[in-house]
Amino acid sequence: MGMVWLEETPMLNVGVMAPDFMLTDQAGRVRSLTASRGSWVVLYFYPKDDTPGCSKEACSFRDALPEFEGLDALVYGVSADDAGSHRAFAEKFSLNFPLLVDADMQVINAYEAYGDKVVNEEVRQGILRLTYLIAPDGRIARTWKVTDPELHAAEVRSALQELSAAPA
Repeated sequence: MGMVWLEETPMLNVGVMAPDFMLTDQAGRVRSLTASRGSWVVLYFYPKDDTPGCSKEACSFRDALPEFEGLDALVYGVSADDAGSHRAFAEKFSLNFPLLVDADMQVINAYEAYGDKVVNEEVRQGILRLTYLIAPDGRIARTWKVTDPELHAAEVRSALQELSAAPA
């Protein structure tokens, strides 16, 4: 059962500079986009720790992480959950990448990852399952409105392989 998207859901455009962020991860380490320059960054937004779709998506990134690292890409998951919730989620599923805490939702809002979504056939507000692939120069290279959390890491990986192989 895939996610149903509202057609008017906005996203930041490919080619624009990605909004900078500075957030702590589940271990209390500060992660920022500026510090990640020179690498590809997969920034994926998800609604809630340890829920079925979010767990599938996190596990698919976990399993694909060696391939992402081989392509010089960092993977960051972002939600509004606190560090304790992120830690428990990461431990339960042996997640091997940072989960960033955005409790005040500044980054979620900057990346337009909050808004109307269809849940059980009704429209409600919440964090949207969006992913941004950010190029080493800090520009948005690709965007996704995720429909299948389980297959999503593979979609991102193929885009990354295609883009990183393209001549600069």
